[in-house]
Amino acid sequence: MSTASKKVTTNLSATPIEKKKRKYYLIPTYMAVVFYILFLGFPFIWMLSTSFKSPYELLQLKHSIIPDGLYWQNYTDIIEKRGLINSAKNSLVIALLTAGLTTLFTVPAAYAIARLRKIFSGIATGWILISQVFPVSLVIIPLFMAVRRLGLLDSIWGLVLVYLVASLPFSLWMLKGYVTSIPVDLEEAGAMDGASSFQILRRIVFPLLVPGIVATALFTFLNSWNEFFFALVLIQNPDNETLPLTLARFMGSEGQVLLGPLAAGAFLATIPSLVIFGVMQRKLASGLLAGAVKG
Repeated sequence: MSTASKKVTTNLSATPIEKKKRKYYLIPTYMAVVFYILFLGFPFIWMLSTSFKSPYELLQLKHSIIPDGLYWQNYTDIIEKRGLINSAKNSLVIALLTAGLTTLFTVPAAYAIARLRKIFSGIATGWILISQVFPVSLVIIPLFMAVRRLGLLDSIWGLVLVYLVASLPFSLWMLKGYVTSIPVDLEEAGAMDGASSFQILRRIVFPLLVPGIVATALFTFLNSWNEFFFALVLIQNPDNETLPLTLARFMGSEGQVLLGPLAAGAFLATIPSLVIFGVMQRKLASGLLAGAVKG
C-alpha cells in the first residue's frame, strides 16, 4: 500500500474524539489570525471614524471609535477647497508614468543580467545592492542640482525621472530572480526552431514574466503614489503638488492640524492602494514567490 493511500485510510478512520482535538488545536491559529487582522486594520478603522467626526467632537477628551454622526463636511472641504482632486491627478499621472517606464527599462535589463556570465552578473548585482546602501539625505542635494540643470525642477517630468532612477535597482533585483527561475532549455528550444533573440524574448520569456512584471509595476506604482520626500524637495508650485504634499499641508491657524479633513483625505488616498492589491493579489503573490526562487 502506498504512503498516500495510508494517509487517506488514516484520515477516514479518525475517531470523532480525534477530530474534535484537531479542531481545538486550530482555535489558537484562528485567534492569532483574527488578532493580526484587527491589529493591521485598527489604524484604518480609526482613520475612517475620524474622517466623519466634527471639529467639536474631535476636541473632546473622550473619543469613541463610532462617531456621533456622519460629518460629510470634511470630505467636501478637501475636495472643493484643498485641491485634493488636482493633487490626486498629479500623483496618478506620475505613478503611471513611473511604473510604465520602469517596466520598459527593467525587463530587458533584468533578462540581460540574469543571462550574462557569472562575473558580469555578479558585478551588476553588486551595483544594485550598493545603490541601496546610500541614504536619501546623502543624494538629495546632488539630485536637486542635476534636476535643476536639466530644467525639470518643479515639474512632473522631473519627479518621474527621479522616481524612475530610485525604482530601477529594486525592480531589477526582483525581475532578475524571476528571469533566473525560467529554464534556459525553453530559450534553447526556441533558438533551435530558428527564432531570433528578440522573438525568444517576446514569445517565450515575456509571457512567463507577466506575473513578475505585474508585481514589479504594482510596487513601483504604490511607491510613487505614496512618496513624500523627493516631492517635497523638488516641487514648489501648488499646481504640481502630489497627494502626500497636499495632505501634509492640512494645517489650520497657529499650526493646528485639521484632523477631520486630514483623515478624510488620507482615507481617499488609501482607496487606490486597497483596490489595486485586492484586484491583483494573486498575480502579485505569484510574482513575488516565483521571483524569490533564485536570486
